[in-house]
Amino acid sequence: MAMKQYKPLSNKETEILRLIAEELTSAQIAALKGLSIRTVETYRKRINRKTGISNPIGLFKYAVKNGLVKGFFTTEIE
Repeated sequence: MAMKQYKPLSNKETEILRLIAEELTSAQIAALKGLSIRTVETYRKRINRKTGISNPIGLFKYAVKNGLVKGFFTTEIE
């Protein structure tokens, strides 16, 4: 099976994805980063479009596979 190709995320998108993977809401991310909720939602849409992943579990798996979130698993996620 071929590996799925993803468009690279910007540094800001990567940062937002890391926070999403840590279960922060858009409102929490906005407050933490000094952004509007709408801006965070725009980043979420870009992340979804670039990765082709639209559900939170899929985004979490993507974040783990790409080293954005560590320490959650003792086995490799496929």
